[in-house]
Formats: sequence, structure tokens, C-alpha cells
Amino acid sequence: MIKGRNYILMVCCILFFFGCSKKAGVIAEPIPEEKPVHPLISGVNWADARDNFVDGWVIPSGLEASDNYASAAIKSESIYNGVIANLAGVNAIRLPVNPPSVSDSWWAAYQATIDQALAKKLKVILCCWESSSSKNGMIDNMDAFWQMWTTILNKYGQQNEVYIEVFNEPYGYTLSQLSAIYEQFLSKFPALPKNRILLSGTGYAEDVTGIGADARFKDCLLALHNYAFWNTRSQSEWEANWRVRYGAYSSRTVITEFGAGMSTGKNYTGAVGSDNEIAYIIGSTNVFRNSNLSSVYWPGIRDGDSYSLLSRSGSGGDMKLSVVNPSGVTRLRFGWGY
Repeated sequence: MIKGRNYILMVCCILFFFGCSKKAGVIAEPIPEEKPVHPLISGVNWADARDNFVDGWVIPSGLEASDNYASAAIKSESIYNGVIANLAGVNAIRLPVNPPSVSDSWWAAYQATIDQALAKKLKVILCCWESSSSKNGMIDNMDAFWQMWTTILNKYGQQNEVYIEVFNEPYGYTLSQLSAIYEQFLSKFPALPKNRILLSGTGYAEDVTGIGADARFKDCLLALHNYAFWNTRSQSEWEANWRVRYGAYSSRTVITEFGAGMSTGKNYTGAVGSDNEIAYIIGSTNVFRNSNLSSVYWPGIRDGDSYSLLSRSGSGGDMKLSVVNPSGVTRLRFGWGY
């Protein structure tokens, strides 16, 4: 009997031991690291070397006015290959348009730039710029403006990955005037899904709260800009400043322009110190990540621009892109959730 009891006790101890060990093993398994949420749009601007405020056609750096569809497609593919290779996680490109670019012969070639982006699984934001000679924060010619968007939407209106940013930096309009233009846009193009329409905030697209609060636009996205050269602030002040600019509308806001000097050698992953641009980039990308804000850097590619994140070399189908400032790329991708 004693030996039997000892046997039973031994079996129970073994079962208890292994049961505890198994349970302990489960508890000891590493908890998977929480994956950050990536925003709807994580992109860069591809801009004209003259800036996108031009009289005539907008021609992003690397393209030429003599290009036809085939040559523009080859060059665009080279650019997008470089963007994707150097900016892991990028999913969007913002391209300029204006009435001359769409109404003239350039449109036949320029469509290749859009088509190649879509072929690379990139979202495309098409944004209207005013001309250089006018440059007053207002649409140059309303009839030409409406015809431009009609032509574009006849071609790309059914393409789910093409987003329409109605007008860039509309600082010439009051809130009520701008709202009236946006209402007219929605009326003219009712078939275009609202969640593919970007409405710039007032001023230099610097505040989206007025447009965001308007019930007529509740299903539209909002385009917001903010730059370090506009003011000098600490990192925490830049973070607070962004939050004021988008208010209660973070889920609908897309930062379609932000940027700072990249060719200056500044370290955007180091200490902030007293440098306003470093405070701005770190503060901005902190806010983008924490609020899951979509963001599009200005510019990703633009020849001769000290803010450009990537530099271009070569020509035609052999164009190559290289990173100007690795710390800038790190912070950009951090803002995207990586």
C-alpha cells in the first residue's frame, strides 16, 4: 500500500511538473511586437525643376518637352524604380497638372507618367497648380480649369488609385469663396468618389479645420501644408502646431507637402539642439506616426532643390536615383509607420 501511494504521488508530481512547465513555456514565449499602423498614403512629390508654378506645361525633372508617350513611359519607369528601391514602403506619387499640360499636345505624353505609376502599384495624386505669371493663390481661368479636370476625369475618373487634389495652396480665397469652388467641383463631378478628392485648406493649404467642419465636404480628404521656414519652433511646439492645423480631422488629412533641407548634411535622427529644421522634421514625423497621418514629402525628386530627398543621375531608361540624406529617409519612413 505504501509503495502504491508513493507511486501515485510520483505520477501526480510528474504530471504537475510537466503541466507547470508547459504553462510556463506558454507564458515565456515572446510577445510579438505590435506592428504600427501604416497610413492610407505614404508618398513623395515628383516636381518640375522650375517649380510647378510655370507658364505652360509642367514637366517633372527627368522628362523633356520633346517626349512622346513611349519615351515618357521609359523615363517614368526609371524614376519609379528608383523611388521604390530607395524609399521602402512608399505607396504614392504626387504629380502636378495645369490647364496647358492637359489641353495641349503634352497630355498625350504626360499620361505615361501616370500610367507607369499605376503599373508600379503606386497611388497617384494629381494636383492643379496655377501659372507663374499669375501666382496669386487663385485659379487662372475658370473655364480652362473645369475643362482640365473634365479631360483628366474622363480618362482616370474610374481609376481607384488616382486621387484629385483640386487646387494647390489657394491663399487668394476666403474660406467662403474657396468653399463655393469646392461645392461647384463636387456638383460638376458627382460620379467621382468623395474619398478620392483632396481639398486644400485655407491660406497656403495651411489650415484644414474650416473646410473640414463644412458638412458638404465631410466625405472628402483634406490637403495640409506646413514648412519650417514659416516659423521657428521647438520640437514640441512643432508637434502642437500640426495638431492645431488639422484639428479634429486627422483621419481625413493628407500632408501633401512638408520638407526641409536635405543637401545640408543635417542629421535628422540625432539630437535636436537648437536647429529649427531638425526640430521640425522630428516633430512632424512624430505627429504623423502617432496620429496615423498620410504624408507626401516635398520634394522626393526635383533637380536643383536642396530639399529634394533623392538626386537623379543618368538619362532615359538608365536614370538612377540616390538618397541625399539617409537620416531624412529614416524619419520620413518613421512618419509612415515603419
